[in-house]
Amino acid sequence: MADVSVIVLIALFAATLVPRFNLGLAALPAAFLVGLAADRTADEVTAFFPSDFFVLIVGITALFAVAQINGTLDWLLDGMLRLVGGRVLLVALVPFLIGAVLTAVGTLPAAATAIVAPIALGLAARYGISPLVAAVLGITGIIGGLLSPLAVYGTSARQLGDKLHLDLPDSAPVSFFVGGVVIGLVVATGCLLIGLRTGAVPRGRLAPTSQTDSAAPVLDDSQSAPREENRAELAVSARAARILTVVCLLAVVVLSVGFDVNIGYLGLTAAVVQQLALRLEPGEIISRIPWNIVLLIGGLLTYVGLMQDLGAFTRISDLLRIEGSGMLSLLVICYIAGVTSFAASSIAVFATTMPLVPAVVAEGASPVGAVLAVALASILVDINPLGITGGLILGAARPEDRPQLFRHLLTYGVVSVVVGPALACFAFGWW
Repeated sequence: MADVSVIVLIALFAATLVPRFNLGLAALPAAFLVGLAADRTADEVTAFFPSDFFVLIVGITALFAVAQINGTLDWLLDGMLRLVGGRVLLVALVPFLIGAVLTAVGTLPAAATAIVAPIALGLAARYGISPLVAAVLGITGIIGGLLSPLAVYGTSARQLGDKLHLDLPDSAPVSFFVGGVVIGLVVATGCLLIGLRTGAVPRGRLAPTSQTDSAAPVLDDSQSAPREENRAELAVSARAARILTVVCLLAVVVLSVGFDVNIGYLGLTAAVVQQLALRLEPGEIISRIPWNIVLLIGGLLTYVGLMQDLGAFTRISDLLRIEGSGMLSLLVICYIAGVTSFAASSIAVFATTMPLVPAVVAEGASPVGAVLAVALASILVDINPLGITGGLILGAARPEDRPQLFRHLLTYGVVSVVVGPALACFAFGWW
């Protein structure tokens, strides 16, 4: 049944080439039928549904929907453009920098992605940047900061290394952090160069779009030309709406980053507070939540959870495992980590792959380099539509951009599975 589950997953993706086939609608029935054949009850299959993902994407998209409805998001994006003097190239780097800082100070990857994705895709839609380029830059920044001594990967790498008696030097945390930053900068630079060459990132400068205070939903804009005595009241109302939205956004970031409060529930709470305070129509917020993406990623993650339960990824790892020299063995381990992480939790894959590292170190590989290579191989494949990262990216994109962006993310993810582990192994295996 593990083999069958892999074959069915491949068939599902192949079927997306068929007109009017919807992967989101098909994923849950596929999980139910494969589970039924594997003697799993419907309740057992349903238990794999990622409820945490549901709360995360609904909460964050509701929060940013309010910011978009009242004009605050456009106002903030234009402020970023002014800050960098209108240079589109520097605007494109904003998601990278935000992502790197967030994860470097300890923000969990999913929470950082929830914050970065709407900013990256908002900048893309507003200033003509390719959604894929913006997404890759944002997630690459997150990857760049993930191995800092304060981040989940950085602390896990050191703790697992000590537990497995790898004799890591005292400088290992710094080496891990530097390695993550280097790979992040390399990927971001390559992405920008390709984007500039293909026109995916516009050259030159742009002027911020002129924003009118009457865009705020608390305003009465039924009259096309408000009288002079009403204009001050309109400006104050718009300013109050923006202040409330910015305060809510900051509160969500501070509480999720500094106090590890669930960012999905925080986003929903902040959205409801603003909806009541600004007297917004709740249907307008609900209609902006990408329910098709929730169904797609929820269904896929349910199916992936069933595959893990059936041992499908263990089967894939067994097929890839061979004996050889230190570097060759490390390369195989990196591919095991990369292939498995494509559709599973990268931190879980990293933790389960690490016990293979001592044997590689015994064959002559560098302990720091081996840990760094396996960690990076696990996270370089995160930019794909099969996981929470891809779901948050797709949810933040404009509806008309999502079908093409899904295909681009899938292509990028497949390429990263082929290239990422080899890059991680040969670039850092000797450290």
